[in-house]
Amino acid sequence: MNETIVRVDTTSRSYDVHVGRGLLESAGPVCSQAVVGRVAAIISDSNVAPLYAHAVCQSLEASGFETTVLTFPAGERNKRFATLESLLEGLAQAELSRDDVVIALGGGITGDMGGLAAALYLRGIHVVQIPTSLLAMVDSSVGGKTAVDLPQGKNLAGAFFQPSAVIADIDCLSTLSHELFTDSCGEVIKHGVLADPALFDELGASPINAEGYPPDELVRIVARNIQIKRDVVNADETERGLRQTLNLGHTLGHAIEAASEYRLGHGSSVAAGLCCIARASAKKGWCSQDTAKRIVEVTEAFGLPTDTNVDHETILSYACHDKKRHAGTVNAIIPCEIGRVEIRKLTIDELASLIELGCGTSDKQA
Repeated sequence: MNETIVRVDTTSRSYDVHVGRGLLESAGPVCSQAVVGRVAAIISDSNVAPLYAHAVCQSLEASGFETTVLTFPAGERNKRFATLESLLEGLAQAELSRDDVVIALGGGITGDMGGLAAALYLRGIHVVQIPTSLLAMVDSSVGGKTAVDLPQGKNLAGAFFQPSAVIADIDCLSTLSHELFTDSCGEVIKHGVLADPALFDELGASPINAEGYPPDELVRIVARNIQIKRDVVNADETERGLRQTLNLGHTLGHAIEAASEYRLGHGSSVAAGLCCIARASAKKGWCSQDTAKRIVEVTEAFGLPTDTNVDHETILSYACHDKKRHAGTVNAIIPCEIGRVEIRKLTIDELASLIELGCGTSDKQA
């Protein structure tokens, strides 16, 4: 079994992230080491549960767990309090105790919903994240962010709640469509720009969404992405400083995503937001034209959008309602060069200027 273990050490909890192939069968042993209870509630959506819930249940039951499966309808539109209430009632009906465990099995939405349900039920029980999308593996399953959406914006109600373990089985990615896998690559590119020039160069030379990309190499790439996020989260668990840099591409990306009514995927939105902020930063002299050009070129190599056709006023409106706003300012993450970014506190007028400079200025708009 090709497995890499990444250790996360935050102030609130330490845990292992298991990355490899064929790891669903290890769900029982991993949970046995992470918790003392022997009741497990698997939270999954209507797309993922039919694919993987049975295998996870088998592994858990072989390790002595009593299992129950709670399923909710797939899709961002269901990442709301009504769904969360139903999941919490399901946990209560299953009579989970504080020693027991929630298993969040699925993509980023499921990870957020399962994590928040675990954080709220009995004021906090264990959660083990089993991400089944690339986006969830490299980003949302690690670091303890949990949330639901409000009508005013994405992820506006939530909590920081670290998992007790994470299991990233690369074999789960084989059931993703090429389009969904490609969408997830936006966060992978972001990590390269954020902290690893060598990774960024490798992604440009050999896009991981290419047909026939070696699975064992994908294990290595996913593990490296998790290490990058781990290093940031260990230093700043609750996003008071350094962790804000993980929002590179998100200030505009979340706005683009919301304006599309979530028809454009999160990774694609982040990719477009990253390219827009890079173009604007180059025009401001905050990074070189070459840096912006390289970011756009690598994004294009993956077949991801590098711009948006959403009108500027709409982008600004959504960006101003984002959770990263502080009073009359917004913290934007600016790429200075590949591998180095900075946090800039912008007034609303300054953010509007960046949108004018970076959005809707290229031919390849999402």
